Amino acid sequence: MNREQTIQRALEYLACEAQERDCLSSPQAVKDYLRLRLGERPHEVFMVLFLDSQNRLIAAEELFRGTLSQTRVYPREVVIEALSKRAGAVILAHNHPSGLAEPSMADLALTEVLKKTLALVDVRVLDHIVVGGATIVSFAERGLI
Repeated sequence: MNREQTIQRALEYLACEAQERDCLSSPQAVKDYLRLRLGERPHEVFMVLFLDSQNRLIAAEELFRGTLSQTRVYPREVVIEALSKRAGAVILAHNHPSGLAEPSMADLALTEVLKKTLALVDVRVLDHIVVGGATIVSFAERGLI
């Protein structure tokens, strides 16, 4: 089995495992999943994990794709997707292809906008995770959410 097949099988396993139980009971499983999905991308990708009212995974979708250093995120589109999936909560995630997982001021501002916008339709933002290669930063763990 080649490297790509191994990664694909690991992603399938983690997605199945996450759907079978409460996603938030294991933050490490979410981080591992996101590290595999986003860690080696050559461009920025903004992803949303949509959760039900029991914090179980409904869907994990890449909503926006950008360049080497930025991605344009449209809050309206995030709200539309959350409502269409009947999500009660979301976990936001994106990568930094530079390998530095430290959130930028733009990341902090975007998180605040999405948090306020989604709150208007009763969807909670539980975390925003930044993946920089093998390094991961969780806004929730840092008290930024």
